[in-house]
Amino acid sequence: MNNLLNRLVGDKKAWKRMEARAAELPADYRTVYSEMKSYMWRFTAGDGMDIVAILRDVLDLFETEAAAGRPVVEVTGTDLAAFCDAWLPEQHDAYRDKLRANLNEVAQKLS
Repeated sequence: MNNLLNRLVGDKKAWKRMEARAAELPADYRTVYSEMKSYMWRFTAGDGMDIVAILRDVLDLFETEAAAGRPVVEVTGTDLAAFCDAWLPEQHDAYRDKLRANLNEVAQKLS
């Protein structure tokens, strides 16, 4: 039980650190990152750590590219859903197409 509690508290602290990093991104990157989180959480398995690991990698990429001065749409392309899908494991459900359409509306507004 103690081990589980330590893991949950550690995971929460790590998540808060990631969120603090994301808050430091330029506005366009923050918007896309936030929308990606919403999209990707729908595909999580189990405790969600699979998506947290993916989001951590995306955040690393976004920090690097933002520091280089690249616009987020140059990094993700205009098909934001396809960008997300490339990071996700292959198993998607039938809900994917509707989620993709909604997510791509955000990218179209930014381009």
